[in-house]
Amino acid sequence: MIFDFIVIPYTVLLYRPLFNALILAYNYLPGHDFGLAIIFLTILIRLILYPIAVKALRSQKALQNLQPQLQEIQKKYKDDKEKQAKETLEIYRKEKINPFSGLFLAIVQIPILIALYRVFWQGLKPSELANLYGFVANPLHINAVFMGLIDLSKPSLWFALAAGVLQFFQTKMLMPAKTAGGNKEADITSMMQKQMVYFLPFITVVILWRLPSALGLYWIVSGAFSILQQYFIFKKMKKP
Repeated sequence: MIFDFIVIPYTVLLYRPLFNALILAYNYLPGHDFGLAIIFLTILIRLILYPIAVKALRSQKALQNLQPQLQEIQKKYKDDKEKQAKETLEIYRKEKINPFSGLFLAIVQIPILIALYRVFWQGLKPSELANLYGFVANPLHINAVFMGLIDLSKPSLWFALAAGVLQFFQTKMLMPAKTAGGNKEADITSMMQKQMVYFLPFITVVILWRLPSALGLYWIVSGAFSILQQYFIFKKMKKP
């Protein structure tokens, strides 16, 4: 089938490694706690993506610092879009900034999220344990209760809200500093950025509201990791 060209590599390269890492953590972490296994898997994924994330965050912070210059170019060449684009690209080249690095990080995470959705949605089924590698012990049964309190196989509004709050602070930290004397285009851009601060958390809550709370736990831990990462990277960049 034509879809086999997509499904087979996706299963071999993403789903099975993530699923096996989760079960391996579940087997060896204290109490065989599924939630702790998810936290371990989340941190592992974030560490693997760390180099890409650092480059993306540094580019985004550098873009924040360049906002006054970029707005000045927009104002100076407001009637010459070609010149405006040329001068903007020249600044990016001079400062060695890739404005698409943040987009690349988002694109990389999309297939991982899709694979995790399948892991958390179908991975609890006994039939899925057939996907285990030979060196991973079959637990026979997976208890999806986290800390003896929350069933991670079912949706959780509280997890969805917590993920939304963390998404708000994560997005807020990436907002450029407010600058004075902007033109109309800059004001529109600023307005759209402010809307994203509230739109992304809202979408996060809507998405996670009806999904297994295992995915919500992943989102919470990933968000907390990202906030700490952004804090230390931005703090380091402020130093002379």
